[in-house]
Amino acid sequence: MKVIFSGIQPSGLPTIGNYLGAIRQFVQLQENNDCYFCVVDQHAITVPQDPKELNENTRSLAALYLASGLDPEKATLFIQSEVPAHTELSWLIQTFTYMGELERMTQFKDKADGRSAVSSALFTYPTLMAADILLYNTDIVPVGDDQKQHLELTRDVAERFNNRYGDTLVVPDIQIPEVGARIMSLQEPTKKMSKSDENVRSFVSMLDTPKQIERKIKSAVTDSDMEIKFDRDNKPGVSNLLSIYASCKNQSIEETEAHFSEKRYGDLKTEVAEAVLEVIEPIQEKYEKLITSPELDDILIDGAKKANNVAEKTLETVKQKMGLGR
Repeated sequence: MKVIFSGIQPSGLPTIGNYLGAIRQFVQLQENNDCYFCVVDQHAITVPQDPKELNENTRSLAALYLASGLDPEKATLFIQSEVPAHTELSWLIQTFTYMGELERMTQFKDKADGRSAVSSALFTYPTLMAADILLYNTDIVPVGDDQKQHLELTRDVAERFNNRYGDTLVVPDIQIPEVGARIMSLQEPTKKMSKSDENVRSFVSMLDTPKQIERKIKSAVTDSDMEIKFDRDNKPGVSNLLSIYASCKNQSIEETEAHFSEKRYGDLKTEVAEAVLEVIEPIQEKYEKLITSPELDDILIDGAKKANNVAEKTLETVKQKMGLGR
């Protein structure tokens, strides 16, 4: 049995990219593993958030986790800010994380965009991500490939701590899905699909209506060459639609290319929309039952208790190794 940890920010409603690249993996991994899945609300505040929206999005994300198939009897689901050990360990990790390592993080460069007036937490949040993972003695972290750089930093700081203080922290492995690891924007297919994108046509939210989903996918950027084939460099829009279809249908890219070999872009977009709806509609039905139910709160309270029990033990061990306290 392996220990699994992963989390998603509630900085907006999850997209189909979040589901295919992460949440669906969580459901598969909860079988025969010790799983901790987290709504990482403290990561979300590295950029300004409306408090009411953040609170609502946190609850909605937790409900979507469960509606997607997470079973609280098999996995521990909790909210990051309800487990104080995350921020405390993050500070301790900062003491043996180097400035140069954080400066190399491409997500910081992208979000900061050369500005100096950005939150210092945006710079240091990879140490909070490392703390999230290391607190639970995590063996495997299932993520999209855009998070690979942060996971490599987590491995580096864990090894550094162990070399300095003795074997204490488990060095985690990274697991990235073969298909659907990086679903791209529908309007700018050279960049990742993001729930915080200002252009709402660029992403499909897990709570979009069928009409919204159809409109967004039919307006997806393709190209003037009508051949349907997977080629990220020369046909990024078409390749993105093929990835979405393959992921929704649990097919390989080769099988998907063969399916569309004699078809047109209109057929591709219609079938991608249908495939997305087949995935999303059952989840939305379960979500509507959960979002206002006391069951959701009970699950999150229980999850926080379980997470706190494990996290506090790891934190105390780290503090003792570092010579903190009496």
